Amino acid sequence: MSLWEKVTAELLDIIEWSDDSPDTMVWRFPRFDNEIKYGAQLIVRQAQAAVFVDRGKIADVFAPGQHSLTTKNLPLLTTLLGWKYGFHSPFKAEVYFVNTRNFTNLKWGTKNPVILRDQEFGPVRLRSFGTYVVRVNDPAKFIEEIVGTGGHFTLDDISEQLRNLIVSRFADALAESGIPLLDLAANYTELSALLTKQIAPEFLEYGLEVTKLLIENISLPLEVEAALDKKSSMGIIGNLDNFAKFQAANAMEAAAKNPGGDASAGVGMGVGFAMANQLGKMMVTPPDTAAVAPPTLPGELYYVGKNGTKTGPFDQQTIIGSITAGSVTGETLLWKQGMAGWEKAGEFAEFKMLLEAIPPPLPG
Repeated sequence: MSLWEKVTAELLDIIEWSDDSPDTMVWRFPRFDNEIKYGAQLIVRQAQAAVFVDRGKIADVFAPGQHSLTTKNLPLLTTLLGWKYGFHSPFKAEVYFVNTRNFTNLKWGTKNPVILRDQEFGPVRLRSFGTYVVRVNDPAKFIEEIVGTGGHFTLDDISEQLRNLIVSRFADALAESGIPLLDLAANYTELSALLTKQIAPEFLEYGLEVTKLLIENISLPLEVEAALDKKSSMGIIGNLDNFAKFQAANAMEAAAKNPGGDASAGVGMGVGFAMANQLGKMMVTPPDTAAVAPPTLPGELYYVGKNGTKTGPFDQQTIIGSITAGSVTGETLLWKQGMAGWEKAGEFAEFKMLLEAIPPPLPG
């Protein structure tokens, strides 16, 4: 090798990008006046692409590998610059390195509830969140549509736009699926596939590809969840008439085990009232029709405050059942419409006699 060849080799450019950041999507190679020497070596690493831009126009795109920059492998840039007979002098161009790896564990979620009409429950408000994975599959289009002339483009610069796009299409996918509210949890995979199919074309317009999208949770408002819990409890209890009889029988058994005293007398009175009421219903309504008669509308509704949490509303029979079961005591806070504030259950006239009839816990 001659001395001139050695000097020329030492003066050759090396254009490369060693990415050490987890969120950088595009990085522009810094060069004074954008001047690149003839024969410069371009090194494109795995999960990268190099895009040459001349005066705002996308020219050549290089895949991973080592490339010697000559007129042979810069056909579009050669045409743009008008090099009819080749060149052996420095030329000007901007070089953008694009990160084409998968960007994982990106979050999305609904800021405001999505209103959906369910066949069983009617209009309901739903919230949802999940994760998605995205990658740049068309570096030239991504720079042209999103990056522009920025020298350093990160995931934060576009993540908000992508989240908004996913949430917007999530509402459409959920409505079009027609999945009942109570079956949503069993269809997260199907909903994720449907949502991915809807948003994929719009991501491609940006030069991006959604490689995976997951729905992690679809939640209901707390009030609706409480109503569903109550409905589940009613389903477990089954026939309320039989449940009331069972509770009364338990109270009588407890009174028999603790004979004497005002508490026992109170329990006897409470059970007597409950049984008299039950017998009265049976005398007025024949047994065969009572089982199929529609339930009467509840009168006053009560809210229960326990451990700093408000639950309800519950009708009077439900409160009585809770008192009998021991989950509501005389110290439990209750509130109904028209009251100025919360009061202890023992202060309510409609529950006072029954509460006094409940024996205290056994010592030890």
